[in-house]
Amino acid sequence: MASTPTTSTRDAYEKSERGTEESPFVKWTLITIALAFCAIFLLIPLINVFAQALAKGVMYYRHALTHPDSVSAMRLTLLVAGIAVPLNVLFGLAAAWCIAKFDFRGKPMLITLIDLPFSVSPVVAGLMLVVLFGLQGYLGPWLVAHNIKIIFAVPGIVIATVFVTFPFVARELIPVMQATGSDQEEAALTLGASGWQTFWRVTLPSVKWGLIYGIILCNARAMGEFGAVSVVSGHIAGETDTMPLRVEKLYNEYNSAAAFTVASLLALLALLTLAIKSFLEWKQARDYARAQLAAVDS
Repeated sequence: MASTPTTSTRDAYEKSERGTEESPFVKWTLITIALAFCAIFLLIPLINVFAQALAKGVMYYRHALTHPDSVSAMRLTLLVAGIAVPLNVLFGLAAAWCIAKFDFRGKPMLITLIDLPFSVSPVVAGLMLVVLFGLQGYLGPWLVAHNIKIIFAVPGIVIATVFVTFPFVARELIPVMQATGSDQEEAALTLGASGWQTFWRVTLPSVKWGLIYGIILCNARAMGEFGAVSVVSGHIAGETDTMPLRVEKLYNEYNSAAAFTVASLLALLALLTLAIKSFLEWKQARDYARAQLAAVDS
C-alpha cells in the first residue's frame, strides 16, 4: 500500500508552494511595468509609423508604394531574402546535424564561428566584404579581369545578408537536435533505412518546428537588414536599394511621408512574421495537448 504523506509533510509542501507565490501588489506592479514598457517602446512607435505613412492620405500612400524606385526596392528585398534564406536553411541543417549527432575535432570552433555574426557589427561585416571583393581588395583585380561584379551589385547584397543571417536557422536547430538525441536515427538505420531515408523520415520531422522558427527569424532579419547591405550596395536607386535603404534615402531627402510609407510595409511584413510564428506556436501547443490526451485515453 502506498504510504500517505504525513501532516508535517503536507504543511511543509504547502509552505514551499506559498513561498514561491508573490503578493498581488508585486505581481500587478511587474505586469504594469512590462505593459508600459511595451506600449512606450513598441506599440506607440509602431502606431506612429502607420499614422505618419497615412498623414497625406491613402492616394499619396499608394503613389509612394508604386513609385518605380520603391517597387524595385521591394523586388530586390524579396529576391535577396529568397536566396539567403534557402542557403541558410541548407547550412543550418548541415551544421546542426553535424554538431548534434557527431563528435569531431574542431567542434567548439565551428560553434564559435556560427555565433560570429552575432558579435560582429553588420557594418564591420560589410567592410570585411569590401576589403575582400572590392576593387582594391584581395580578390578585386581577379574579379575585374573576369568581369565579375560583387560590391555595389546584387551578389554583394546577397553575400552580406547571408553572413548576418546564417546563425538563425542553425541556432534554432542545434538544441532541438541535441534534445531529440540519436536513438531514432540509430533504430532506423538498424531496420535498414538509408542515410537519406533516415534524414527525411526521422530527423527532419522531429525538428520541423525548430526549422520553421529558424526560417521565420532568418527571413525577418534578411528583409530588414541595413548595416552590412548599406556598405556593399552603393545606394544605387532602382538597382541596389533594398527597402531599408529606400527608407533611409527618402528620409534624408526630407520626404518623410514616403519614407514612413515604405517603413510601414516593412512593419507589416514584421507583423505578418510575428502572426505566423504565433500561429505555429499555438498549433504546436494544440498538437501536443491532443497527443497528451490521446496518451491518457489509451
